[in-house]
Amino acid sequence: ATFSATAKRLGIRNVPGRVQIANMKWTAKMVFEPIRNHFGVPLRVNSFYRSPKLNKAIGGSKSSDHLRGRAIDIDEYDFTIVSNKDVFLWALENLKYDNLIAEHPKDGNPSWVHISYRGENFNRNKAMVAHYKKGKTVYLPFKGLYQFD
Repeated sequence: ATFSATAKRLGIRNVPGRVQIANMKWTAKMVFEPIRNHFGVPLRVNSFYRSPKLNKAIGGSKSSDHLRGRAIDIDEYDFTIVSNKDVFLWALENLKYDNLIAEHPKDGNPSWVHISYRGENFNRNKAMVAHYKKGKTVYLPFKGLYQFD
């Protein structure tokens, strides 16, 4: 949940504090574990907690929920039958979340799925699709699978 190849390469310390750890445990309980339990397969966590220095190094948003341990980027393993599209669609219909993002889809499948959880009364249940446009990421409301092509 704290490993980062970028942090390792740049010598950035990526260690959460007590508050971030508590948030990570709650986020894992509310979104990651239900996804993993439903599909019954290993899921790759690309990013969970990010220190401010790491977040800046990768060009993350200054208000990213990763900074607080409240967001997970999930990617399927190539050897399972579960796709990122499957994860996104199941979470969309079955979980409470703040942001659910199908990140940079190609050929009908998101490159990864971002899901954040802020708390029962704080989640906005915003489902989006992220695309590159002129070198920047643009977030559009999810309206249908046609957005994955």
